[in-house]
Amino acid sequence: MEITWWGHATCTVEDSGVRLLTDPLFARRLAHLRRRRGAVPPPEAAVADAVLVSHLHSDHLHLPSLARLARGTRLLVPRGAPGAVPGLARMAGARGLAVTELAPGDTVALGDGVRGGGVRVRAVSALHDGRRLPFGPRLAPALGYVIEGSSRTYFAGDTGLFDSMADEVGPVDVALLPVGGWGPNLGPGHLDAAGAARALALLAPAAAVPVHWGTYWPIGMDAVRPHEFHAPGEEFVRCARREAPKVTVRLPAHGERVRLP
Repeated sequence: MEITWWGHATCTVEDSGVRLLTDPLFARRLAHLRRRRGAVPPPEAAVADAVLVSHLHSDHLHLPSLARLARGTRLLVPRGAPGAVPGLARMAGARGLAVTELAPGDTVALGDGVRGGGVRVRAVSALHDGRRLPFGPRLAPALGYVIEGSSRTYFAGDTGLFDSMADEVGPVDVALLPVGGWGPNLGPGHLDAAGAARALALLAPAAAVPVHWGTYWPIGMDAVRPHEFHAPGEEFVRCARREAPKVTVRLPAHGERVRLP
């Protein structure tokens, strides 16, 4: 099982012959955010059998990035997403993407991809305000996903720590956990490095990869708490060593592929 981190919350997960892509964001700039580390992912990063979208925020459901997907790509989104983001339905129809809406507890089987094999994807809850706009209606839940193939991989999306996380996620081998953000302050419904390490202790996977850090930063804020941009990955490694010493933590560079047990 292999994982490539492309930056922010965007990862390629390859398991049992199926290639999955999480929250694709292939932009040099998004509104007031600028990509400060790592090159914009190459075209092959958009190659996937299926894409997992965790919630509706534009740095996770990014329509121009989704438009780079090949025709016929399966797109798994929170239930209600096409109604909450009309451009999603239009883009998916024009690009020939197969949209499947999921709520926590729903599962979908993915197999017979270009490499054969198969996995099962299960949607789980996330503690996060996943509205498209900061003050828009709550029309779709924020989700995490558990990918069950030769390994069980938990992609948390964006979430805070919640009481039922370990029970709902269940046993996993690999955890992809958000450890930072894209600004000097994290509000509720997020994990910082210390919080992600506490989640790691509850989940007890064999391995973990920190995501959602060290990629985008607001324009003009380079000198404002820059450690919040640069430090979360290494801080997560330190915190995980204390909170969950049996877990192997991998810290890939942008675009680096790591093989996990």
